[in-house]
Amino acid sequence: MTRSWISVARLRALRWLRGRKDGRDLALGVLRRRIATGIGAVALGLVALLFAKAGDWAQHLFAEGVARWPYAPLLLSPAIFAGITWATLRWVPQARGSGIPQVIAASRTPERSSLGPLVSLRTAIAKIAMTVTMLFAGASVGREGPTVQISAAIMIAVHRLLRVPITAGVLIAGGAAGVAAAFNTPLAGVAFAIEELASAYEQRVAVLVMAAVMISGLVSLGIAGDYVYFGTMRQTLPILSVILICPVAGVVGGVSGGLFSRIVLAFGSPRHPWLKRLRSRPVLFSAGCGLVVAVLGITSGGELWGTGYDATKHLVEGGSGSLWFGPGKAIATLATTLSGTPGGIFAPSLAVGAGIGHLVAAAFPNDPGGAVVTLGMVAYFVGVVRAPLTAVIIIAETTASRGMILPLFATALIADAVSAVISPERLYHGLSRGFLEPAPPPRP
Repeated sequence: MTRSWISVARLRALRWLRGRKDGRDLALGVLRRRIATGIGAVALGLVALLFAKAGDWAQHLFAEGVARWPYAPLLLSPAIFAGITWATLRWVPQARGSGIPQVIAASRTPERSSLGPLVSLRTAIAKIAMTVTMLFAGASVGREGPTVQISAAIMIAVHRLLRVPITAGVLIAGGAAGVAAAFNTPLAGVAFAIEELASAYEQRVAVLVMAAVMISGLVSLGIAGDYVYFGTMRQTLPILSVILICPVAGVVGGVSGGLFSRIVLAFGSPRHPWLKRLRSRPVLFSAGCGLVVAVLGITSGGELWGTGYDATKHLVEGGSGSLWFGPGKAIATLATTLSGTPGGIFAPSLAVGAGIGHLVAAAFPNDPGGAVVTLGMVAYFVGVVRAPLTAVIIIAETTASRGMILPLFATALIADAVSAVISPERLYHGLSRGFLEPAPPPRP
């Protein structure tokens, strides 16, 4: 009887000690995760700022070269397009395109993908170098999509260094922090994580995302200052104008954005013989895309090259511009995207939307032009990426147009419904299928 009581007491003591050890290990694991998230957010915030500076520098160099040799892009752009396509296909195929589909694909199998090239530091470095080179060629690309892939790679590298398990939350937090750092828009980073990256958004992931977004945002704020990305737009629309303009902007932006998305998805998985023939010679096709971009840039006086940031800011702040800017920028962005070279579509899509808003504003000359331009921006962006919440928050934060929140939401919902009819599959999720790794065969 005494031995039995001693055995029970010993067993209880062992369980108590094991429980304390498990609790201590759990607390240490949580602490390591928080430290990894903090270090990763600071690192990706710094890299995002350097990436932005490098992109601006490349565009400045290109503009200086064009000012000296106006027709040089006719040779330079096709050559760089072809060279970057060849190098991407040969050495880093996972770096092609935007970068957001890669993060979506990696988040489905995070532990396995963290060991592969989709979100590795090697791919991230190549992404930075190739996107900057494309901007030097006048390509209509943005750095926001690539920043998402780069940020996810940095976050994974820090977690692996500190021996923290890789989960989908790590990738989502990295990608969301990348959007926040690229645009200086913390709320948009959280919204982007909800709408695009996270298929199952859990409370634990929410805390991780918000912590990463806050830290990367503080890094950007501390170094670059409190700036509004596309300038300040304080204009508003009366209720009658909202009722008239929102449906027009929503339909025009939804149709044009949906067509862009459908063309890109169709080219990514070609079924028609002529599309297959085009894709069979990717380097030559990319050179042709570069020539299209060069011709468009020369005929527009350089407006259609690069991210389109300056022209967009000018239109948002109520300036005048060519009515050709929106359609021309859409063609330049489509040619760059179909070339398969690394580069994002966030900033170019917002620029196209600003051009579409400028077209719509021409039909309503008595209303504030800057306000109508923001409606065009949100409509086209939603038509392309089908993320209404992210689009509204990005436009509101990058233009300081908080008085336009309700018209922006109304336009975004209309554009989303119209785009869904034209292109039922969402762009980034459709493109992510090309990066999904086949599942390993089951063990016997």
